[in-house]
Amino acid sequence: MRTCCTLLALALVAPGARAGLYYSAEVVAELPARPTGFLTDQRALRAAGFDRPDGLPSPLRGDYSAAAERLSKLGKARALTADEAADLGALHLRLGAPDKALNVLAPAARKHPEHFRLAANLGTAFQYSGDLERAAAQLEEAVRLAPAKLKPFEQAHLKLVKLRSKEPKGAPAALDDLFGVKYAGATGRAEAGTLAPAELKKLPPDALAIVQQLGLWLPADARLVWQFGELCNAFGDVRAAAACLDGCVTEFALGSPDLRARRLLYRAAADDLAKKPGHEAHRTALKVKSSRPLLKAFDEALLPEVSADRTNVLPWPVLNATVIGAKGRPTFTKYLDKLDGKSVSLTGFMQLSKDDTFTGTFILLEYPVGCWFCETPDPTGLLFVQLKPNGGDFRRGLVKITGTLTLNRDNPESYLYSLQDARLGDAD
Repeated sequence: MRTCCTLLALALVAPGARAGLYYSAEVVAELPARPTGFLTDQRALRAAGFDRPDGLPSPLRGDYSAAAERLSKLGKARALTADEAADLGALHLRLGAPDKALNVLAPAARKHPEHFRLAANLGTAFQYSGDLERAAAQLEEAVRLAPAKLKPFEQAHLKLVKLRSKEPKGAPAALDDLFGVKYAGATGRAEAGTLAPAELKKLPPDALAIVQQLGLWLPADARLVWQFGELCNAFGDVRAAAACLDGCVTEFALGSPDLRARRLLYRAAADDLAKKPGHEAHRTALKVKSSRPLLKAFDEALLPEVSADRTNVLPWPVLNATVIGAKGRPTFTKYLDKLDGKSVSLTGFMQLSKDDTFTGTFILLEYPVGCWFCETPDPTGLLFVQLKPNGGDFRRGLVKITGTLTLNRDNPESYLYSLQDARLGDAD
């Protein structure tokens, strides 16, 4: 099953943790995360870097913009602290404005030469702007200043920049030699779902975590997506590998003949795997520590007013923000409470709830699940849907659902959310 990712995103609010560009309002779970979750959040970060061509708002971009505007106004009233300058520079980078980031970070780093987040963010800003020589020099400082738990990630980032700086201009896209590994099977050629044992031994234990962290820092970097796909294939997750390489071609338009040949190989294997019954066919050697990398809470101030007279758009992050407490009792956000009993619409993927027989009921998921036993979503990511008569038929791929939302407040044996009298429409 192809892995698709929603463009819906969310604000990140817990302070003081490591993530992306060391913005203090972002928190990252322990890596590596499940491939589908990583790709969803990585794409959301990428989408925050530009205005959508359809003019629709991006919640994540909206929150970044609001935070950047607040810090910019504060900077006009008084000098920003080192932490505030690091945050503002990171926000400009998230919003796709490296020049603005450099204007903030460079003078702040000169004023506070021993501040780790300023040094790291400035190095990334130089990389974003295409100045790899200065990026490498600044990232040397970031490695020197990095706390022990972050040093491996900073060292990998520095190595990536140095590798890229040595490439001839106009060189075709190729895999970065981050780990000294040839991604090939025992035959010496690429093989679906495996890596030669001698090559597998070369991979450091934290290879997946390192590439995911780099991918969160540099969400528009196609070659990191390719690298992650090769790692997934090395550990037997050919479905995630195929999804990554699909994205490299369809979203990033990478033209490497090697990439495209590997994509066809992994895609064929993934499609064959999808035909096999049972969850045993989906087992891999890939070990994850979290379902998604970004720990998140939605900023309700950026959501439109709830209307009783029209259909309200329901972003998945609002559902994901529900907290499950003692005895399975949920605490919903105030915004979600207001939507209870109202008409809502959202997009997602249909999952039959039992016996693989479509009877007008199904589970709606934010992104598709290849194996229900191996990749069970959290309860907050499951929406039970009951279609009205003639409300539509089962579909594969992204669909749009409209119906009346009902919240389950007291039955821990049932789904947290349900959509009644629903109908299917075309996804935008």
